[in-house]
This record gives sequence, structure tokens and C-alpha cells, in this order.
Amino acid sequence: EANVLIVGESGSGKELVAQTIHLASDRKQQPFIAINCGAISPELVDSELFGHEKGAFTGANKTHQGVFKQAEGGTLFLDEITEMPIEHQVKLLRVLETGEYRPVGSNTVHIANTRIIAATNRDPKVAIEEQFLREDLFFRLSHFPLTIPPLRDRGGDILGLAKHFIAHRNANEAKTKTILDSAIQKIAVHDWPGNVRELENAIERAVVVCDGQAIHAHHLPPTLQTAEATGTTMRLSLKDALAAYEKDIIQDALKTTRGNRAKAARLLN
Repeated sequence: EANVLIVGESGSGKELVAQTIHLASDRKQQPFIAINCGAISPELVDSELFGHEKGAFTGANKTHQGVFKQAEGGTLFLDEITEMPIEHQVKLLRVLETGEYRPVGSNTVHIANTRIIAATNRDPKVAIEEQFLREDLFFRLSHFPLTIPPLRDRGGDILGLAKHFIAHRNANEAKTKTILDSAIQKIAVHDWPGNVRELENAIERAVVVCDGQAIHAHHLPPTLQTAEATGTTMRLSLKDALAAYEKDIIQDALKTTRGNRAKAARLLN
């Protein structure tokens, strides 16, 4: 029942860890609800967390259940908690301290019955110093802190995950694609700034552009072509590397769909 705080770089698999904790708990038969705190408009944070009554504010055309209600009996995963406006964090803190919350526009007090798992890609100590995270909320969330290492520090996990993603695509699409050593070498020496998410996207792209049965090195994204067989990698900033990768995969999708942007968007999910 302890609250868990997961710390790790973007794309390192924090939500998968949260789901695994949920499935290993006594709450596994109840909902697992995930919400990205950085993707919520500041004006709607209270509504998303606690719900609202019809007519509570302009545009509230019907009653809405917040994530605390949606996750009742189960687990609520608060991703990128340090992106929640600091003034709203105090309201979350109050729920964690008292177990009570009130939907926007309602006089009825509800009792929260959900296990909280939060995650951040920031160093919590730095986030507290820079006022992205309240210190008292940090202590409430981190009964059991976990740090997820970046993919570049996980050795054999890289190749194991690459083969897993290929097997997953093969199973879903009734294919028998394999990967050659030349491609394996490129995967092994790349430093994966986008972590597991980048690796999965690279394998997805390779499977799509590979017409035959075997994935060659040239089927991998262009950002991996800079990796030398000696084990060195061209060092880009995280921002530049992700921008280059995004550009490459969008161009590949457009090429695959012959310039049809709507189809490309669907292909890229």
C-alpha cells in the first residue's frame, strides 16, 4: 500500500514499472489509471484529479469523474508529477494527508481509496530546489523510491529488448523476421538518448522498411548509422538527437505512405 516514486529519464519505462507494481499488488483486479500531469491544462487540474459537477464552470456540460474516482480500489499513476503546477500540488498533498477530496462544484466529500505511484524525469532534490516539486509532497509520495537506470547503463538489456520487440511484431503480424549481426552491432554501440521508447521505435521502423526476412543495419534509423563498429557514438545533445530522430522517422513514414500525411500520422500512432 506504500506510495512509490519512480525516478528515471523519459522513455526508460517508468509506466511499465508502475503497471508491474500494480499487477503484483492486492489491487490488481481493480483499475490502473495513468495520467500525465504535464499534459493537463492548469485550469483543469482540479477537475481531472477530483472531478466536477455539471455547471461547475463554463464548459462543464456534464458531471465528470476525476482520476481518484476512476482509480477507486486500484492504482493511480501520476506521471511527470514535477510538471504539475506547484499551487495544485498542495491540493494533492491534502488528499494524501487526509484521504479526502471534493469534486469541483460539489459539497460532498469523497474518501480516496487508491494507491498512488508517481514518476518524474527530474532529480527530485533539484526539482525541490528549483520549485518544481513541494518538499512535503515529495516525502508523501516517496514512501518507497525507485530509480530506473537509462538504457545505456543496462548492458545486455538493450539486445534482449530489441529481440523482444521483433518477436512481438512477428507474433502480432504472423511474420518471422530476424535481425543480422550488422544491425545488432549498431544497436549495441548506440547510446540511446531516448531510452526504451527510442529502441522500440527503431525496431518498429526497421520492421516496416524491411522488405525481406532479415533486418539489416541500413533498415535502422539514420541516427544509428553514426555509431561506429569500434563502439563509439557521435555525441549529440539529448534535444538535438531526439529532434534528428523525430525528423528521420517522420520522413520515413511519409515515404512509406507516398506522402499521405494522414496515413503517416496513423502509422506513427
